[in-house]
Amino acid sequence: MKIQMFPRLEKGDLMGVAAPCARFDHTLLLQGAACLKQLGFQVRIPEEIYEKKRYLAGEDLCRAAVINQLAADPDVKGIICARGGFGAMRMLPHLDWELIRNRPKLFVGFSDATALLTSVMQQAGLSVVHGPNLVSLAAPDPPTLNAFFAAVTGTLTAVTADEGISLKPGQAKGVLAGGNLATLVHLVGTRFAPDFSGTVLFLEDVGEPAYKIDRMLSHLKMAGMFTHVTGVVTGTFNKCEQKEYLPGILDDIFSEYNIPVLMGLASGHGRTNLSLVMGQPVLLDADAKLVQWQK
Repeated sequence: MKIQMFPRLEKGDLMGVAAPCARFDHTLLLQGAACLKQLGFQVRIPEEIYEKKRYLAGEDLCRAAVINQLAADPDVKGIICARGGFGAMRMLPHLDWELIRNRPKLFVGFSDATALLTSVMQQAGLSVVHGPNLVSLAAPDPPTLNAFFAAVTGTLTAVTADEGISLKPGQAKGVLAGGNLATLVHLVGTRFAPDFSGTVLFLEDVGEPAYKIDRMLSHLKMAGMFTHVTGVVTGTFNKCEQKEYLPGILDDIFSEYNIPVLMGLASGHGRTNLSLVMGQPVLLDADAKLVQWQK
């Protein structure tokens, strides 16, 4: 399926805030909104996102309804997720996919929002930005903020993993896809399961010990999810126990595939979270530690 580039944002455009996942810190949310305004965007925060149900930001139907309403509003040019946590996959069946497909907008988020972003790509045929949630913009470092602005305005050309490791050398071309590993694993077997055929696959996670990362990667491999992947690039795997095992784990998992593997892009749950335009073709150069978007 051909994936359409999202409408690029311009200064003055209105971004709506959705909360498809967990409850969030109100102060951080407002600080993130202030950051968007400093970048030149307008911000709309629907009252419904302050709802609560256990650890979720309200009922599934309510969280989905906010996204549907923002998608239907012609004044809203982009939708940014409040935070990650858990919950996005629960409300996927309640989204109006025909509406989202016919009124394309920019969707931004990461972590548990991977469930939403991946589904927007596959169900609506629309590119997305894997980048900071709104609470993450409360105090972003300069590389994070610069990459975010470049991604949402359509001017991001390349990102580098300066301190990364080239586990398997070479170059590969493909559509960039992926996101949070644990979230992707839990979509397997559902109607929202990702299709990684012909993709340069990006994977990241946080707080998972090495054996769990091994188990999740093994699950995806045994499910045939890596068979037609053209290349792999990983994020930071922040706060993961026995992180020193990860290069060996990744080498084990991908050893049978003749594809480049680059580890250590500063995207995901680290201090720096470089935004990535998903759904568009890229060149992965594992030797140069580079991901470059193709025109």
